[in-house]
Amino acid sequence: MKSFLDMLENRVSLRRYKDKDIKPSDLNKIIHSAMRAPTAGNLMHYSILVIKNKEKKKILSESCDNQSFIAQAPVILIFLADLQRMYDYFEVCDLKKYCENNNMRFKNPNLASLFLGAGDAFIAAQNAVIAAESLGIGSCYIGDLIENYELKKDLFNLSQYTMPLVMLTFGYYPDDFKKRKSNRFNKEYIVFKEEYRRLDEKELIDMYKRREERIRPDNKLNAENFGQYIYKKKIDSKFFEEMERSLKLMVIDWLENRE
Repeated sequence: MKSFLDMLENRVSLRRYKDKDIKPSDLNKIIHSAMRAPTAGNLMHYSILVIKNKEKKKILSESCDNQSFIAQAPVILIFLADLQRMYDYFEVCDLKKYCENNNMRFKNPNLASLFLGAGDAFIAAQNAVIAAESLGIGSCYIGDLIENYELKKDLFNLSQYTMPLVMLTFGYYPDDFKKRKSNRFNKEYIVFKEEYRRLDEKELIDMYKRREERIRPDNKLNAENFGQYIYKKKIDSKFFEEMERSLKLMVIDWLENRE
């Protein structure tokens, strides 16, 4: 059995899966592990959507920057920041009347509660990833989930205080899978003692040296270095603009009529 550190070392973003359904017992272990994650105040401000429906997976594939492998994943888990459940419970508890009787102002969820819910969701998702890895199940984070918010809101019947933040595809590793060489940055450029330190030009060039090797002289983006390449490919892209638009809409929706 692989050790925990081995699982962290060997885990990759898997985009090709064995043609095999995930066993219910394995899926239950993944979800149970997600729910064992640390959570702010032990309040679990998140919910998990289990997606197996082929049509929904197809829609997610198309609406998340047309990544076809998403539709091929046996299972998708979507993690929501969720304050709706607690505020529904507050209604059961007659909290508005309690606030009135005690000279308190009732407050709907704000950015602080959203931040806590987002943290809970991301931590739970990473627990699910490591649990899956221990079972021989690969995964891939899909950042494009936050695109096309209106579509996702309707597709998953999301209420005001539920925000889709994390999507993970899951599937067993294919028999012919070969792990790529790790391409992480050196520790000295990521970890600092006691306080943050900005890197100088020499350090930055060294930090991105291996990324530079990926830039071919004839690349279609006409980039002379990795900085130009990644800016044009990611930051100056249509999908990044859509992420920004969609995320702004999600936050506006969350904060509407909050007091």
